[in-house]
Amino acid sequence: MASSGSGSDFAALLRAWRDRLSPADAGFTVTDRRRAPGLRREELAQLAGLSVDYLLRLEQGRARNPSPQIVGALARALQLSRAERDQLYRSAGLLPPRDGTVSAHVPPGIQRLAARLGDLPIGVFTADWTLVWWNTMWSALFGDPAVVPAPERNLARALFGNGPARGSMLSVRSERGPDAFAASIVADLKDAVSRYPEDTQLDRLVRELRGTSDAFARHWTTETSAAQHTTDRKTIRHPEIGDILLDCDVLIVPGADLRMVTYTAATGSDGAGKLELLRVTGGRGATTPPPLSVADRCDRAR
Repeated sequence: MASSGSGSDFAALLRAWRDRLSPADAGFTVTDRRRAPGLRREELAQLAGLSVDYLLRLEQGRARNPSPQIVGALARALQLSRAERDQLYRSAGLLPPRDGTVSAHVPPGIQRLAARLGDLPIGVFTADWTLVWWNTMWSALFGDPAVVPAPERNLARALFGNGPARGSMLSVRSERGPDAFAASIVADLKDAVSRYPEDTQLDRLVRELRGTSDAFARHWTTETSAAQHTTDRKTIRHPEIGDILLDCDVLIVPGADLRMVTYTAATGSDGAGKLELLRVTGGRGATTPPPLSVADRCDRAR
């Protein structure tokens, strides 16, 4: 049952919190030509995965009854505290997320940290491996997650499902092998179920995959403990650049039950060069550059 809320209150909060958020904290370049200190409407729309027109209607109070998914995306994009997030939900006539369920709230400090590492692909996942935050380099490497329906932005569905998540995922090969990587994701889900037994969406995800994927069901039966994530080397097959060999690290966010996934490469390596190409081109129309000669490397080092 939804709580009472006012569309005008929701619109006013959106405008006020958009004006409050520094573009630099959200990962945007600040120039002297910017007239207002806060985010532009198109920037917030980009961060939340919404159209600018729909965001305009929300801020003007003309669009009513936003879904919980939209309110959650706006709360993350605006870098709200938990109390502010709950206030935004109530102003939209919705009940805030319950305690004891998988949280999709990304603390503002984590978003600011990730935004300052904008040269690296970074994605933030919840305890059930749903992608809830990513930067432009993540989109350049893996494709824009915003084009995939929100429920499908889940790594377990990408690995074991038959929906858009699987079709949208680029070919990723782990040096540990596909079976070990899949097993670690299932082990994480088993651990999440033990900690969030009342979460209906998590229960639905597990039931769905156990019923449709023999591989998931096999791992679910055999995996007995949560995986310890360590550095892994992965090859990502990019449609424009080709194979990119990168180090993948999973960083656990204490107190938030989130996983920050980062991809890096050693300075001067082929992977580093391809990441730089992705940063410059956004992954669109890029071609693999020829290897740098010794003279070129010396020039770049100066």
